[in-house]
Formats: sequence, C-alpha cells, structure tokens
Amino acid sequence: MPTYELALMLRAMPKPELKTTLTRVSHAVFNRGGIIRNIENLGFRPIPYKTSAHGLVHREANYFIFKLDTATKAVADLREEYSRDVDIVRQRFYKVQTDEQPACTLEEEMLPPAYREEVQQMIEVGKTQVNRFTYKFKYNSGLDYYPFQK
Repeated sequence: MPTYELALMLRAMPKPELKTTLTRVSHAVFNRGGIIRNIENLGFRPIPYKTSAHGLVHREANYFIFKLDTATKAVADLREEYSRDVDIVRQRFYKVQTDEQPACTLEEEMLPPAYREEVQQMIEVGKTQVNRFTYKFKYNSGLDYYPFQK
C-alpha cells in the first residue's frame, strides 16, 4: 500500500467535538483497510484568507496531518466522504515519495570523467543540439535588412 499524507483543516470547535471528529476521520480510514502511522497536531491558527465551506465562512481552523497507508482506490472514497463532512474545512492528500538510493560503485566513480557513461551521454546530447541554436535571419519579417549586422 502506498503512503499518503492527509492535511486537514477542521473548523473551530471545542475539544470534545474535535475528538469525535478525529475519531470519525480515523474510522473512515480503518474501514477502507488503511493504517494510520502518525497524527500530528499543528494547532489552532488563523487561516491565511477567509474560506467558505458548507455555507459558512471560516477564518480560523485546527490543522492536522495524518500519515497513513491505504489503497489508491480508497483515497478517492475518502476524499469524497471528507468533502461531505461539515466539520472539515479543507482536506488534501499527498503521496509520499520513497527515497530510492541510486546504485553507484566505486569503480565507476574512480574513472576519469571522459570515460564515465553519464559524461559520454552529455557529450552526445551536446553534439546533437549545436545546430539547433544557430539562428538564421528570416526575410519575411517585414524588415528590408538584418538589424543586428555589424
């Protein structure tokens, strides 16, 4: 299952209601076979600009970030369910990219630059693009002469 970050903005509400809303959000993930790895509370802050959601204007919100593992198909279902929830002002899902370590060997690094495969590829690209940057004056430009001639 891929890893996602869910950024939530919840409306201003007392702590008992906030607890039930977070419970409802997490149960929606669990019901679709997801796993919550971490919940981070970023606090109660003013929103940078006024936002209207579900017929109300919001100027402050509770910010939360959920790190969760869930199926790709479940993300669309969660997004639809959270868009209907009146306690959620905004929600965004972000896919977390896994850092893949590039495979490198000491033998390749010890070669002189002219013999490395990457440098050979850059040289070939440079050879093919030399002719691309030469500019010819177009005589159909409306000018009777080439204006940049010395």
